Amino acid sequence: MKVSELLKPEFVISELKGETKEDVINELIDLFKNDSRVEDIEKIRSAVLDREKIMSTGVGKGFAIPHGKTNAVQEIVGAFGKIKSGIDYDALDGNPVQLVFLLVGKDNLISTHIKLLSRVSRLMNKDDFRHRLVEANNSNEIIKLFNEEEEHFLEL
Repeated sequence: MKVSELLKPEFVISELKGETKEDVINELIDLFKNDSRVEDIEKIRSAVLDREKIMSTGVGKGFAIPHGKTNAVQEIVGAFGKIKSGIDYDALDGNPVQLVFLLVGKDNLISTHIKLLSRVSRLMNKDDFRHRLVEANNSNEIIKLFNEEEEHFLEL
């Protein structure tokens, strides 16, 4: 599965409004309120926020990948957002976070979940790609960037 397959315009926010880590995570989770693949949005919220309490998912270089696993989804779901000026996210490198990729996996799809986390991390490790995402103006541009960047990866 490709990261870009998870992203649809309704699951991408080109300018997140949240000012805290929890605000931003909740803003992305709320995108799934009317999604038929989601059985219980509050279980998603708990899974992601509980995971965040274990260790910050702000991995550095202005990027965070909040994630969790729960049977409250029928399949893996994802959302992406960017924060214009960046926020304090308790990132491992101490820098503010501007790019946030939310990934929620199903309990029995652990292998796919881990592969997607790895793929997102490899994509976001590219300085040029992160810069282009920060400069993107809307959700369609962001999705196009993910599609183009993934063309360079072998299928998982």
